Order: sequence, then structure tokens, then C-alpha cells
Amino acid sequence: MTEVRFYQLKKHPLERALPKLLEKVISSGAKAVIMAGSKERIAALNSMMWTYEPGAFLVHGSAEDGYDSEQPVWLTTSPENPNGASVLVLTDGASHDGMDGFEKCLEIFDGNDEQALTQARERWKTYEQAGYPLTYYEQTAQGGWQLRE
Repeated sequence: MTEVRFYQLKKHPLERALPKLLEKVISSGAKAVIMAGSKERIAALNSMMWTYEPGAFLVHGSAEDGYDSEQPVWLTTSPENPNGASVLVLTDGASHDGMDGFEKCLEIFDGNDEQALTQARERWKTYEQAGYPLTYYEQTAQGGWQLRE
């Protein structure tokens, strides 16, 4: 069963926090699908992955780029897994009906947005009732992650 990890953003936005999580995914040899809530968010994430840090770059692609099966990170607004990823990253409240096809699902949400917080709590309850193993991480002031029990 898919392991679901919730990541509550508090100090740094998604565009700053996501690259570090993706670096860990890629360094483990895994691939990721990032599902966002809009095409505009996908465009912003695409741009960010080129420039998030001097000298750093995350190899990625989207439907506009092609070569889907070769991309270690795939950006989409659709529930798909064209690169055979084992990690699903959900942002902006996106949901994926085929979540069980992934080893891990990272639910990333803005803890400063009351609507996003409420939605995350509802999703936690839904996953818990379905029997998914759940973990909750809260962002630290330095941008790292602290496991919450």
C-alpha cells in the first residue's frame, strides 16, 4: 500500500521546498510525478527547476517536452504516470485516482492557508480510514522538515 507523507509548508513556499525533496527522490534512484492544480503552476515549477539554485538543475519534463518515459521528474495536471514513477507529489490540492500505483505519495500543502490546511486534514482522515500508512512533517524555520507525532 502507498505510504502517504504530508508536508506542511510554514516558512518557505513550495518553489523553495520542493527542489530539496526532489533531489532526495532522484538521488535514491526513484522517479517522481508532480501533479499540480493548474497549468500556470506547472509552468512556474518548470521555470523554477532551471533556476532554484546557482549551478543546480533538476532534470524534468512535461507534455510540452515529450520523452515522458525518460524524465526522472514529470510535471502534470492530469492523473498519469508516464515515466513509471514510484513517487507521486501532490500540490495545490490535486488528487490522483491511481495513487496505489506509487510507493510513496507526498502531499505538500501551505500551512498558512486555512483552506489548504482544512483540505489537508480532510485528506488525512480519508487516507487514515482507507488504511494508508501516514506520516506528517512540518517545515522548520530553516526550511528543513521535522517529523510530527
